[in-house]
Amino acid sequence: MSSGTQASGGQERDSADLARFGYSQELKRSLGLFSSFAVAFSYISPSTGIFTLFALGLTTIGGVFIWTWPVVALGQFIVALNFAEVSSHYPVAGSVFQWTKYLANRRYSWFTGWIYLFAGMLTVTAVVATLPLALIPALNGLGWHSLNPASLNTQLVVALITLVVITVLNIYGVRLVSIINNTGVVFEILGMFVFALVLMAFHNHQGFSVVTNSAGLPVNGSTFLAAMFMSLFVIYGFDTASTLAEETRDPRRAAPKAVLYSVIGAFIIGGVFLLGTLVAIPHLGVAVKNAWGPAQIIEANFSTPFATLYLLVVSAAIFVCCLSILAATIRLCFGMSRDNQLPFSGPLAKVSPSLHTPVWTCIVVAVIAAIPFIQYSGAGIIAIAATGLIYLSYFLGNIVIMRARLRGWPRTSAPFRLGRWGMLVNVVALVYGGAMLINFAWPRAASNPKPNQTNGLLKLGFLDGIPILWTVAIFIMLIGVIYYLAAGRIKVFAPVTTPADDDAPLVTSD
Repeated sequence: MSSGTQASGGQERDSADLARFGYSQELKRSLGLFSSFAVAFSYISPSTGIFTLFALGLTTIGGVFIWTWPVVALGQFIVALNFAEVSSHYPVAGSVFQWTKYLANRRYSWFTGWIYLFAGMLTVTAVVATLPLALIPALNGLGWHSLNPASLNTQLVVALITLVVITVLNIYGVRLVSIINNTGVVFEILGMFVFALVLMAFHNHQGFSVVTNSAGLPVNGSTFLAAMFMSLFVIYGFDTASTLAEETRDPRRAAPKAVLYSVIGAFIIGGVFLLGTLVAIPHLGVAVKNAWGPAQIIEANFSTPFATLYLLVVSAAIFVCCLSILAATIRLCFGMSRDNQLPFSGPLAKVSPSLHTPVWTCIVVAVIAAIPFIQYSGAGIIAIAATGLIYLSYFLGNIVIMRARLRGWPRTSAPFRLGRWGMLVNVVALVYGGAMLINFAWPRAASNPKPNQTNGLLKLGFLDGIPILWTVAIFIMLIGVIYYLAAGRIKVFAPVTTPADDDAPLVTSD
């Protein structure tokens, strides 16, 4: 049998499996295991998160902040194990929204999806706002000295251009996105890993003892939790592999593997990069005082041509991160719209017959993601709300999975299964997730500041004295409650069905 015939047979099998959930194959199924991994890895994108918030960790507890990396990676891997099993049972577009739909009830799944949707949009905003942090210094190295890396206006223009470009690319199909994404992931993995080894071998100013050097800053439970924010902002989005399940070949097997491989890969590559960057700091006290990020450390160690080249590689990695995050958010919006759960669900659920993408969903997600730029205050502040809402969505998803396990789920086998370890993994995931939610919500200037603590970057009038995450979360949930009570709860909900040989849906009535 030819490979083409095998591929065709596999796609027919996957489409038939999707039909058993009540959905027709509209999106183009073109992603293999590596592409699925690459999309999830590029969503995590260690270089993106590290470039965004490296300075936060460094200025909080110095080089000691690297120890937050394994703590967060382990916690997120446990969450990923839980999600991997669920994604093997429910290979449909929508991630946490879909899982809660099958395992809980309509109201719960709607609010979980609503929160996760806006968290995804804010993540798109935060990441396109991160690209200028690497790209502008790179362009300066190429001779564009008129661009000021510290100018918020310059950062804003670059971010908006990036948002337009990634929207157009997503409109033209997941296959194009995956080609760009796969190439970018290879460059990110090789670039970060090799570059880190070069730093450790030839530019080791601090020695490896830097990981125990706080530069005189106090290290205690409170400061360690604050420094964790950089690592927390990096290692999420691994469920993207399951979000794109309807465009993945053999998703019941490929998606769970991609979910787990992306966390492992990000932990290794990001950890090596963090260590290489820390040891290469020429003067730790100066770096802490001036809130240095990776760009300043790179420029301090290398000639302009080499530093420019590496910043361009990092910029490419951040760009593909933008692509994959937008792609994942579009699929979530499409999945909710297909179930008639959002305003204007009709056009949002329509897939272009020629492009095989939900064009209006691409445009709407991008437009909403641009709204925070009306009062742009930097990538770090946007990341606060985005990350907190993502972890809230994950926590809500884990609660439902735990409830299902207590009711005997899963009774049937799937290609990826935790077996008797499922309950323990679920409990640990909930404990970890709950602790991190408290950490996010805790009012502190470093990781959840009030607008009046942002040195004038953000002004919200009577809300200036309320922590940013609180304001954003309450606003999004309030809008959600108003819409749901006014229109959402009376809309026709798509039938919740599963294959006959799988667990029956555990949904309950509202």
